[in-house]
Amino acid sequence: MAKFLILRFSSIGDIVLTTPVVRCLKQQVPDAEVHFATKRAFATLLDSNPYLDGRHYLDGSLRALVAQLRAEGFDYVIDLHNNLRTRLIKLQLGVKSYAFDKLNWQKWLLVQLKINTLPNVHIVDRYLATVASFGVTNDGKGLDYVIPYKDQIEPDWLPQTHRSGYVAYAIGGQHATKKLPVLRMIELCARINYPVVLLGGKEDQEAGAAIEAAVGSAQIYNACGRYNLNQSASLLAGARVVFSHDTGLMHIAAALQKPVYSIWGNTTPLFGMYPYKTPYVALENNHLSCRPCSKIGYAKCPRGHFRCMNDLSFDFEIKELEGK
Repeated sequence: MAKFLILRFSSIGDIVLTTPVVRCLKQQVPDAEVHFATKRAFATLLDSNPYLDGRHYLDGSLRALVAQLRAEGFDYVIDLHNNLRTRLIKLQLGVKSYAFDKLNWQKWLLVQLKINTLPNVHIVDRYLATVASFGVTNDGKGLDYVIPYKDQIEPDWLPQTHRSGYVAYAIGGQHATKKLPVLRMIELCARINYPVVLLGGKEDQEAGAAIEAAVGSAQIYNACGRYNLNQSASLLAGARVVFSHDTGLMHIAAALQKPVYSIWGNTTPLFGMYPYKTPYVALENNHLSCRPCSKIGYAKCPRGHFRCMNDLSFDFEIKELEGK
């Protein structure tokens, strides 16, 4: 039996993108025992994963976590984060480890000099490359996300206007430059012209309320901050199509095999984190010399104009809604 520890401490989307490694290791390596370590805040993402044999959480004390991990007697560490914290853990565990290539130099070239040397490879395949020496290959089954029964949202829990079908729009984002301005969100929702459920955290409630007020409650249901992550995933699962900024819910939608219209601001699909193994359309402004300006994001546009979002064209057809 081989005992594996997978490390990935953040964030929602990144952890969802590791699920093919978990599944393929468990199913393809004989008698593999697969454990995962992450921050306690992301426990929901691991709780229902059927391919995990153990879960370990960082509660603030790295020393306590390392002691817990050392007691498990792992044979291998699969480092899918590759940062200072995971390097310290690997050093203290002292077992053979494999880390994925973050391509930081190639990303720097694209962000700073607009020279694209990035391989046309999704991050999932770069994650899977870390376990290739064990004979593990991509099974082509995409991402995993299991919604517990207790968190499944029934259609009759929604407003009457949204019970016969809706579009889900994940309006959140870790950084402001990864989100449309509220006025443009309003424009997009009006352009969709179909019942829309807005998804996001409590920090997105105000933006959701502004959209609902502008477009009208007959079309907009502001669900931001009303539901936990699994319940939000259930609403994604019930949608005809999903619109999303470059955020965790986009990857959960991909795991649920929903058609995704992904909205890109200062970041780019070239980084290899576009919706995986699901139909998607990338909405991005490719007519700017300043984009991408970051591999992560900013609190505001560094140049002040925010043209990547302000000038983003909404001239597209939503084929999934034709005839609805």
